[in-house]
Amino acid sequence: MSDIFTLTPDEGDGGEPTPQKKRGRRRSKPVIALITLASVLVGVIVIVGVVGGVYASRLANSFNDNATKIEQAFPEESTRPAPAPDGAMNILLMGSDSRADATTIDDPSSSDQRTDSMMLVHVDADRENVYVMSIMRDLYVPIPGHGSNKINAAFAYGGSPLTVQTVEQLLGVRIDHVAIIDFEGFKGMTTALGGVDVFSPQAFSAGEYSYVAGLNKLEGDRALRFVRERHAFADADFTRVKNQQAFVKGLANTVLSRSTLTDPGKVSAFVTAMSPYLTVDKHFDIGTIASLGVSLRSIDTSKMHFFTVPTAGTGSVGGQSIVNVDQPGLDAVKAALANDSLNTLPIG
Repeated sequence: MSDIFTLTPDEGDGGEPTPQKKRGRRRSKPVIALITLASVLVGVIVIVGVVGGVYASRLANSFNDNATKIEQAFPEESTRPAPAPDGAMNILLMGSDSRADATTIDDPSSSDQRTDSMMLVHVDADRENVYVMSIMRDLYVPIPGHGSNKINAAFAYGGSPLTVQTVEQLLGVRIDHVAIIDFEGFKGMTTALGGVDVFSPQAFSAGEYSYVAGLNKLEGDRALRFVRERHAFADADFTRVKNQQAFVKGLANTVLSRSTLTDPGKVSAFVTAMSPYLTVDKHFDIGTIASLGVSLRSIDTSKMHFFTVPTAGTGSVGGQSIVNVDQPGLDAVKAALANDSLNTLPIG
């Protein structure tokens, strides 16, 4: 993997905008929220694509009925890139974090809600590969109408529409769907599946839990601690991100296993446990999920690729710790996204 695509540790907070607070429905833990969201979308899409028929339709309906819809998820059409002509799809995943009063995550007005975790999921046009790009929360970028700031400030300034506009401006491609997750369903998700088999490249301990180098069955609090831990590692967030990616892969493998797909109760429990904690744009509905699932029915974890937006080290602006954009690296990613050629980049 090229240096421009290496993972960069999260920086601390500080100096975030604090517009007017709004009352809302939930609080979220950012890191776990995002990993849960990626896991849920992988699981639902894979299940719908593999099992098919009336059963899949019922699962998709359960997802559609229970997930909250964002009525205004996108910016004005005149500000947006054109849709991909080849059918490639980009989904923006967000994990939000309210540090004061609970806020309304499906409201476009300003609040104290922040997207401390963000991923872009790119599904290529031939539906052979899925690319998941982490976007560092402290990445210092232009935010339309607000100058330059950390990218997670966009949600505080203008909710999903401004966040989408900021990411579209940064990457030069259109975001087709938006999904936000509340982490509260994480433990229920792993329990519904009877645990998730996850490969850890090294042994470590975190609190009262110990993990072996190799395969670990993770469920409930044990799973939560695995994806959250960073203090046990010399490189902190680098290994934490790798563990989070390992969990998503393990989740996909667990969902694809015969023991899951042949157990309607287990599959139904998984979808039922998670869908109430999802907020999606109003067009990310049963038809879209079913269509995407069927088109990805031959996907496996070898076709899932994880990388991070290219960065150029850290710095400080106005007393805030920031992560700098690696512009040459970003330009390469932008071109590959536009041409649906991420397979040409050294991203694994």
